[in-house]
Amino acid sequence: MIYKRDGFSVDLETVVRIYPAVLVEHEGESSEMSLEWVDVYGSKVKILSFVLVFDNTKQGDEERHKQELHFDSKEELLEAMSEVATFF
Repeated sequence: MIYKRDGFSVDLETVVRIYPAVLVEHEGESSEMSLEWVDVYGSKVKILSFVLVFDNTKQGDEERHKQELHFDSKEELLEAMSEVATFF
């Protein structure tokens, strides 16, 4: 099962988990935060992008293996989440 969007491609059969996140910047540092966190504290940080993370990291792996699909808006992120859900 291959999911494709805007030049991005991921094999969903290898994905261990899929989750939404928001890439934020605060005091020169960037990090991924949950959508819920951003709903509460988003006004205190700069939102860089909304992200759908496809995590391929298997249990016990020390190194994270993931692919990220970035969006300009939360609405675009939610639309992609709905598209991915149709594969399951």
